[in-house]
Amino acid sequence: MTAILNIKDLRKTYAGGFEALKGVTLDIEEGEILALLGPNGAGKTTLISTVCGLVTPTAGTVTVGGHDSQRDYRAARELIGLVPQEVNLEPFEKVWNTVRFTRGLFGKPRDDAKLEQILRKLSLWDKKDSAVKELSGGMKRRVLIAKALSHEPRILFLDEPTAGVDVALRKDMWDIVAELKADGVTIILTTHYIEEAEAIADRVGVITRGDLLLVEEKAALMQQMGQKQLEVELVAPVSTIPAALAPFGLELGAEGRSLIYSYDTRAERTGITKLLNAIADAGLTLRDVKTRQSSLEDIFVNLVSEEPA
Repeated sequence: MTAILNIKDLRKTYAGGFEALKGVTLDIEEGEILALLGPNGAGKTTLISTVCGLVTPTAGTVTVGGHDSQRDYRAARELIGLVPQEVNLEPFEKVWNTVRFTRGLFGKPRDDAKLEQILRKLSLWDKKDSAVKELSGGMKRRVLIAKALSHEPRILFLDEPTAGVDVALRKDMWDIVAELKADGVTIILTTHYIEEAEAIADRVGVITRGDLLLVEEKAALMQQMGQKQLEVELVAPVSTIPAALAPFGLELGAEGRSLIYSYDTRAERTGITKLLNAIADAGLTLRDVKTRQSSLEDIFVNLVSEEPA
């Protein structure tokens, strides 16, 4: 696939010397969904703001659809839609006028059919004549997305799109994102919700302290860095792990009712057969055995905690 967004050695240092971005390099392919994960202050919003032209970089380049974001700002910005974290809408304006006004800001000709299509896709058509202040929080976020899509961008940035919405609305937003991807829109989202990245992203990037630690295919990331745990439930609880099982690095489960064994999914041999034989030799009787795959959250926490302060 062709990269629609090229970020090269992007840096941002604010007055006072704070480095918000430390040489971020990233290529984003057309039609993909990239999730950027990172704690508060990691640089996620600064990165988005810089790509969108809202923040001037200290160094580095951003190329959007072949247009340099500094030298050819208007052409680059026209390809981008931005849904910010904060819901900043004119409360007394109608939904229809709000979206139509944004399209006009980009110099696009009037196209009521296109705007109707966008509002219908976002389940906002029946709210088109409602004042923004009459809408729920979830509906206001949909209006933000409609505004961002009104000029038909090829790239959509979603900065914490489901912050503060309930679980049902969050899953609705995931469905919307999937539909936009099907329409060929490239989507970059920042999120605190690990399950959000796990559910909808093609690739996952982890950023902290202004450094982009990695960008990887979601499935490959979990395969390469994920571990599995084998939990062996015992018929009779134990107070300590038998000395004969020490080489396996086991953990004792709640109330001593299980033994937990962690192993690398990439290893040629997991050691499970040897472990089970050793447990039997130690005189312990199994009730049940189950496995658990490391989640993206586990991987994220490990990466961030390993990053030096």
